[in-house]
Amino acid sequence: MKSTTDNIKEMLNSLNMKYSAEYVDELLEISINESLSYENLLEKLLKWEIDARERKRIENRLKLAEFPEYKTLDEFNIQEQQSLSQKQLNQLKELTWIEQGYNLILLGPSGVGKTHIGVGLGIQAITKGYKAMFVQMDELMHMLKTQEILRASRARLKRIVDSDLLIIDDLMFMAMEKHEANLFFQLINKLYGQTSLIITSNKGPEDWGELLGDPAITIAILDRIVHKCEIINLDGDSYRMRHRKTIFGKS
Repeated sequence: MKSTTDNIKEMLNSLNMKYSAEYVDELLEISINESLSYENLLEKLLKWEIDARERKRIENRLKLAEFPEYKTLDEFNIQEQQSLSQKQLNQLKELTWIEQGYNLILLGPSGVGKTHIGVGLGIQAITKGYKAMFVQMDELMHMLKTQEILRASRARLKRIVDSDLLIIDDLMFMAMEKHEANLFFQLINKLYGQTSLIITSNKGPEDWGELLGDPAITIAILDRIVHKCEIINLDGDSYRMRHRKTIFGKS
C-alpha cells in the first residue's frame, strides 16, 4: 500500500511539478523540525518549484547559446583594459541597451578581451531572462550558405532570429564574396529592430567596405548596425601573451 508521501509525489508529478516531487521528503522533515504552518509549508514547496524551474531554464538557455567557454564579467580584469572603465562596464551589465534596441561593436586587436566581454554580457543577459546566441563569423557564414540543404543550419539560424541578443565574434576576419555579403545583409535586415547585436572585430566599420566588396551592401549593413550602436575601442597588449604559460620554469 502506498504511503501518503508517495501519493503526494505522484500527484505533483502529474501536475508537472517534478522538482517539488523530489523535494517532498526533505521538506516534510524541515516542516517537522521547524514546526512550519501549512501556509509556510506550501510557500516553501511552490518556491522550490519556481526556483528549480528558473535554474533549469537558465541552464538550457546557456547550452543553446553555444558559448565557447563560460566566462562571466566578474572574471574580467578591468585593470588590464584601461580603455574601459568600471562604470562603463557596470552600465553594460545593466542591459538597458538591449531594451532600447542598441548594438555594441567591440573593436581591438587579438587578446584584449573582446570575446570575454561579449560572452560575459551574453551570460548576464540569459540570467536576466533574455535569449542569447554566440557564433563565430565563419560558422555563421557556413550556416547562411547551407541553410537550404542542411536542417541543422536552418535550426541554428531560427534560434538566432528568435534571440534577443546575438554575439558575432571576429566579424571581418576574412573578405566576403558578393553572394556571402548579400546573405549576411539579409540576416542583419531580418534582425534589425528586434535583436541586439554584439560584434567583435579587429577592423572598424570604416574598413568593412574593402572586405564586404559591394559598396551598396556595405552601406545597407552599416546603416542597420550603426543606427543605434555603441562602438567601444579596446586597446593594449594581448592578455594571452602577457599571461602565457611556458613548459620551462622561471630562470
